[in-house]
Amino acid sequence: MTTKSTFRELHHDLLLLPNAWDAGSARLFESLGAKAIATTSAGVAWARGYPDAGAFPPEPLLATVREIARVIKVPLSVDIEGGYSDDAAEVARLVARVLEAGAVGINLEDGSGSPEILCAKIEAAKHAAKSAGTDLFINVRTDVYLRELATGDAAVEEVVRRATLYRAAGGDGIFVPGLADGTAMERIATAIHPAPLNIMLVPGLPSLEELRKHGVRRLSAGSAIAQAVLGLAGRLATDFLAGSSEKIFAASADYGATNKLFASV
Repeated sequence: MTTKSTFRELHHDLLLLPNAWDAGSARLFESLGAKAIATTSAGVAWARGYPDAGAFPPEPLLATVREIARVIKVPLSVDIEGGYSDDAAEVARLVARVLEAGAVGINLEDGSGSPEILCAKIEAAKHAAKSAGTDLFINVRTDVYLRELATGDAAVEEVVRRATLYRAAGGDGIFVPGLADGTAMERIATAIHPAPLNIMLVPGLPSLEELRKHGVRRLSAGSAIAQAVLGLAGRLATDFLAGSSEKIFAASADYGATNKLFASV
């Protein structure tokens, strides 16, 4: 069974993705049992010194993809936000390069743009993957909940409307960040079946077993782990600059064990 088919099949159950931001975090998460690695656009951008939300240049993105692909054996999916262009042809060229760098999946989002623009990008990305002979898994993100474009029943209906368009364009999964209500999850999961429903980790989510029952097939950490790491690093650095180091050593990963993660790469 190939890596590409494995990634698609992982969505038959609830796939947990602790989103990575560089090769080190990706290799660590793989060693802890992650069945696939997905990137967080925010974490990757911050690690390279850029803000999130469309400002990240292609070259450092591609460098990160290559670095991660070099150190892991599990499938890799890359968050390319909105493709960093409204030109579908430009997005297709980027997707081709991301696949060449080692990814088998991408996240592509609508953000504040129109669904029709995203449909054109999805179709172009699929064509680029077909030309490369790759079974690309496109996880299509819609920001209806995240940007509060609608609420209640209207939000569910708008997600389903957009999901129908995105699936027809070639999308494989539907990602609805900000979705936290179990009943809404069930309605959306049923409407988009057999496409897997992906949600993002937020405080107060139902248990993993309940998420399965609600039809969720992919749970992404998003930028939560990267934010937690930066938050901890900031507190430890603050202590260090104030002359305290006790907490630094209490929180440290073992040097030898960490170094071993990369010894056989």
